[in-house]
Amino acid sequence: MIIAATADIHAPLGFRTFVRSLDNLKVEPDLFLIAGDLIHKGQVGEMKKISNALFGRISCPIVCCFGNNEYVTQRDEIVKEFKNFAFLEDEIFEAKIKEKNVSILGTQGSLDRPTPWQRSNFPDIENVYRERIALISDFLASTKADFKILLIHYPPTYKVMRDEDSTNFQYLGTNKLEDILIEGKPNIVVTGHVHSGKRMAWVDSIPVFNVGLKLNQGIVVINTEELKPGLGKFLT
Repeated sequence: MIIAATADIHAPLGFRTFVRSLDNLKVEPDLFLIAGDLIHKGQVGEMKKISNALFGRISCPIVCCFGNNEYVTQRDEIVKEFKNFAFLEDEIFEAKIKEKNVSILGTQGSLDRPTPWQRSNFPDIENVYRERIALISDFLASTKADFKILLIHYPPTYKVMRDEDSTNFQYLGTNKLEDILIEGKPNIVVTGHVHSGKRMAWVDSIPVFNVGLKLNQGIVVINTEELKPGLGKFLT
Protein backbone atom coordinates (compact mmCIF):
# COMPACT_ATOMS: atom_id res chain seq x y z
CA MET A 1 0.00 0.00 0.00
CA ILE A 2 1.25 3.47 -0.91
CA ILE A 3 0.37 6.21 1.55
CA ALA A 4 0.90 9.90 0.85
CA ALA A 5 0.94 11.97 4.02
CA THR A 6 1.41 15.53 5.18
CA ALA A 7 0.57 17.89 8.05
CA ASP A 8 0.97 21.50 9.10
CA ILE A 9 0.12 23.10 5.78
CA HIS A 10 -0.96 26.16 7.73
CA ALA A 11 -2.69 27.62 4.67
CA PRO A 12 -2.18 30.26 3.44
CA LEU A 13 1.41 30.11 4.75
CA GLY A 14 2.37 26.73 3.28
CA PHE A 15 -0.18 26.55 0.48
CA ARG A 16 2.26 27.11 -2.40
CA THR A 17 4.61 24.43 -1.04
CA PHE A 18 1.64 22.08 -0.75
CA VAL A 19 0.56 22.64 -4.35
CA ARG A 20 4.12 22.27 -5.63
CA SER A 21 4.42 19.02 -3.67
CA LEU A 22 1.22 17.70 -5.23
CA ASP A 23 2.55 18.57 -8.68
CA ASN A 24 5.78 16.71 -7.89
CA LEU A 25 4.08 13.63 -6.48
CA LYS A 26 5.30 10.74 -8.62
CA VAL A 27 3.04 8.01 -7.26
CA GLU A 28 -0.67 7.35 -7.24
CA PRO A 29 -1.38 6.79 -3.53
CA ASP A 30 -3.89 4.32 -2.17
CA LEU A 31 -4.50 6.56 0.84
CA PHE A 32 -3.84 10.25 1.55
CA LEU A 33 -3.42 11.27 5.20
CA ILE A 34 -3.27 14.78 6.69
CA ALA A 35 -2.28 14.98 10.36
CA GLY A 36 -3.88 18.32 11.24
CA ASP A 37 -3.22 22.05 10.91
CA LEU A 38 -4.39 22.27 7.33
CA ILE A 39 -5.16 25.93 7.96
CA HIS A 40 -3.48 28.68 10.00
CA LYS A 41 -5.18 30.14 13.05
CA GLY A 42 -8.72 29.24 12.08
CA GLN A 43 -8.72 30.65 8.54
CA VAL A 44 -11.48 28.32 7.35
CA GLY A 45 -11.67 30.04 3.96
CA GLU A 46 -8.31 28.45 3.11
CA MET A 47 -9.92 25.00 3.20
CA LYS A 48 -11.54 25.68 -0.17
CA LYS A 49 -8.13 26.26 -1.73
CA ILE A 50 -6.78 23.02 -0.29
CA SER A 51 -9.83 21.13 -1.49
CA ASN A 52 -9.50 22.58 -5.00
CA ALA A 53 -5.77 21.74 -5.09
CA LEU A 54 -6.52 18.08 -4.33
CA PHE A 55 -9.41 17.83 -6.79
CA GLY A 56 -8.38 15.93 -9.91
CA ARG A 57 -4.97 15.08 -8.44
CA ILE A 58 -5.90 12.67 -5.65
CA SER A 59 -8.52 9.99 -6.25
CA CYS A 60 -8.00 7.84 -3.14
CA PRO A 61 -9.59 8.43 0.29
CA ILE A 62 -8.35 11.61 2.00
CA VAL A 63 -8.39 11.12 5.76
CA CYS A 64 -7.55 13.90 8.21
CA CYS A 65 -7.42 14.61 11.90
CA PHE A 66 -7.79 18.10 13.31
CA GLY A 67 -4.88 20.14 14.65
CA ASN A 68 -4.87 22.98 17.12
CA ASN A 69 -5.20 25.50 14.26
CA GLU A 70 -8.61 24.09 13.31
CA TYR A 71 -10.47 25.69 16.18
CA VAL A 72 -12.98 23.53 18.03
CA THR A 73 -15.83 25.94 17.26
CA GLN A 74 -15.19 25.60 13.50
CA ARG A 75 -14.92 21.85 13.15
CA ASP A 76 -18.59 21.07 12.55
CA GLU A 77 -18.61 23.65 9.76
CA ILE A 78 -15.49 22.12 8.17
CA VAL A 79 -16.90 18.59 8.30
CA LYS A 80 -20.23 19.71 6.84
CA GLU A 81 -18.76 21.74 3.97
CA PHE A 82 -15.83 19.57 2.89
CA LYS A 83 -17.27 16.12 2.44
CA ASN A 84 -14.45 15.04 0.13
CA PHE A 85 -12.32 14.80 3.28
CA ALA A 86 -12.91 12.25 6.03
CA PHE A 87 -12.24 14.42 9.08
CA LEU A 88 -11.81 12.35 12.22
CA GLU A 89 -12.25 13.83 15.69
CA ASP A 90 -11.54 10.92 18.02
CA GLU A 91 -13.21 8.73 15.41
CA ILE A 92 -12.42 5.69 13.27
CA PHE A 93 -12.32 5.40 9.47
CA GLU A 94 -12.40 1.96 7.89
CA ALA A 95 -11.81 0.91 4.30
CA LYS A 96 -10.62 -2.03 2.23
CA ILE A 97 -7.40 -1.10 0.45
CA LYS A 98 -5.25 -3.51 -1.57
CA GLU A 99 -7.28 -6.44 -0.22
CA LYS A 100 -6.55 -5.37 3.36
CA ASN A 101 -9.00 -4.12 5.95
CA VAL A 102 -7.56 -0.78 7.07
CA SER A 103 -8.66 0.97 10.25
CA ILE A 104 -7.58 4.53 11.10
CA LEU A 105 -8.09 6.35 14.38
CA GLY A 106 -7.87 10.12 13.92
CA THR A 107 -7.35 12.40 16.91
CA GLN A 108 -5.77 15.71 17.85
CA GLY A 109 -3.94 13.80 20.56
CA SER A 110 -2.66 14.80 23.98
CA LEU A 111 -0.03 16.94 25.65
CA ASP A 112 1.81 15.96 28.81
CA ARG A 113 1.32 19.52 30.01
CA PRO A 114 -1.42 21.78 28.58
CA THR A 115 -0.24 25.18 27.40
CA PRO A 116 -1.12 28.20 29.58
CA TRP A 117 -3.63 29.30 26.92
CA GLN A 118 -5.31 25.90 26.97
CA ARG A 119 -5.54 25.94 30.76
CA SER A 120 -7.15 29.37 30.69
CA ASN A 121 -9.63 28.63 27.90
CA PHE A 122 -10.38 24.93 28.43
CA PRO A 123 -10.49 24.17 32.17
CA ASP A 124 -11.30 20.51 31.48
CA ILE A 125 -8.44 20.00 29.01
CA GLU A 126 -6.49 17.57 31.20
CA ASN A 127 -9.52 15.26 31.35
CA VAL A 128 -9.85 15.53 27.55
CA TYR A 129 -6.24 14.46 27.15
CA ARG A 130 -6.66 11.53 29.55
CA GLU A 131 -9.77 10.40 27.68
CA ARG A 132 -7.93 10.50 24.35
CA ILE A 133 -5.13 8.34 25.70
CA ALA A 134 -7.74 5.83 26.88
CA LEU A 135 -9.46 5.98 23.49
CA ILE A 136 -6.22 5.22 21.65
CA SER A 137 -5.48 2.35 23.99
CA ASP A 138 -8.95 0.86 23.47
CA PHE A 139 -8.72 1.24 19.68
CA LEU A 140 -5.36 -0.46 19.41
CA ALA A 141 -6.42 -3.27 21.73
CA SER A 142 -9.78 -3.97 20.09
CA THR A 143 -9.46 -3.42 16.34
CA LYS A 144 -9.26 -6.57 14.24
CA ALA A 145 -8.15 -4.80 11.06
CA ASP A 146 -5.32 -6.14 8.93
CA PHE A 147 -3.61 -2.76 9.01
CA LYS A 148 -4.14 -0.18 11.76
CA ILE A 149 -3.04 3.44 11.63
CA LEU A 150 -2.90 6.08 14.34
CA LEU A 151 -3.34 9.51 12.76
CA ILE A 152 -2.54 12.01 15.50
CA HIS A 153 -1.61 15.70 15.42
CA TYR A 154 0.32 15.96 18.69
CA PRO A 155 3.25 13.51 18.63
CA PRO A 156 2.77 10.41 20.79
CA THR A 157 6.49 10.25 21.56
CA TYR A 158 9.28 12.72 22.25
CA LYS A 159 11.52 10.85 19.81
CA VAL A 160 10.36 12.97 16.84
CA MET A 161 11.12 16.25 18.70
CA ARG A 162 14.90 16.02 18.36
CA ASP A 163 15.64 19.61 17.25
CA GLU A 164 13.13 21.31 19.55
CA ASP A 165 14.02 22.76 22.97
CA SER A 166 13.67 19.79 25.32
CA THR A 167 12.06 21.99 27.97
CA ASN A 168 9.13 22.41 25.58
CA PHE A 169 8.57 18.72 24.80
CA GLN A 170 5.80 18.44 27.41
CA TYR A 171 3.88 21.23 25.64
CA LEU A 172 4.26 19.64 22.17
CA GLY A 173 3.15 16.05 22.67
CA THR A 174 3.22 13.15 25.09
CA ASN A 175 5.43 10.24 26.10
CA LYS A 176 2.53 8.54 27.87
CA LEU A 177 1.50 6.80 24.67
CA GLU A 178 4.78 4.98 24.04
CA ASP A 179 3.89 1.93 26.14
CA ILE A 180 0.41 1.89 24.60
CA LEU A 181 1.93 1.88 21.11
CA ILE A 182 4.28 -0.95 22.03
CA GLU A 183 1.42 -2.97 23.49
CA GLY A 184 -1.16 -2.18 20.79
CA LYS A 185 1.21 -2.33 17.82
CA PRO A 186 -0.29 -0.03 15.17
CA ASN A 187 1.31 -0.68 11.80
CA ILE A 188 2.23 2.98 11.48
CA VAL A 189 1.75 6.28 13.31
CA VAL A 190 1.41 9.52 11.33
CA THR A 191 1.84 12.77 13.23
CA GLY A 192 2.84 16.43 12.87
CA HIS A 193 2.80 19.64 14.94
CA VAL A 194 6.56 19.69 15.59
CA HIS A 195 8.02 21.83 12.83
CA SER A 196 11.70 21.40 13.70
CA GLY A 197 11.75 17.81 14.79
CA LYS A 198 12.87 14.49 13.40
CA ARG A 199 11.17 13.12 10.29
CA MET A 200 10.85 9.58 11.55
CA ALA A 201 11.52 7.56 14.68
CA TRP A 202 10.90 4.05 15.96
CA VAL A 203 9.05 3.28 19.17
CA ASP A 204 10.17 -0.30 19.59
CA SER A 205 8.96 -1.81 16.27
CA ILE A 206 6.43 0.96 15.57
CA PRO A 207 7.37 3.51 12.86
CA VAL A 208 6.31 7.07 13.75
CA PHE A 209 6.35 9.51 10.85
CA ASN A 210 6.43 13.26 11.45
CA VAL A 211 4.98 14.32 8.10
CA GLY A 212 4.99 18.10 8.60
CA LEU A 213 5.09 19.89 5.25
CA LYS A 214 7.81 22.38 6.20
CA LEU A 215 9.94 19.78 7.96
CA ASN A 216 9.91 17.43 4.98
CA GLN A 217 9.71 20.14 2.31
CA GLY A 218 7.06 18.11 0.59
CA ILE A 219 4.52 15.34 0.88
CA VAL A 220 5.86 12.14 2.45
CA VAL A 221 5.35 8.87 0.57
CA ILE A 222 5.26 5.69 2.64
CA ASN A 223 5.43 2.27 1.00
CA THR A 224 4.05 -0.01 3.69
CA GLU A 225 5.68 -3.04 2.09
CA GLU A 226 9.12 -1.57 2.83
CA LEU A 227 8.62 -0.84 6.52
CA LYS A 228 11.12 -2.73 8.63
CA PRO A 229 12.47 -1.69 12.05
CA GLY A 230 15.72 0.22 11.73
CA LEU A 231 15.40 1.02 8.04
CA GLY A 232 12.90 3.86 7.97
CA LYS A 233 12.29 3.76 4.24
CA PHE A 234 10.22 6.74 3.23
CA LEU A 235 10.65 9.32 0.52
CA THR A 236 9.82 12.99 0.01
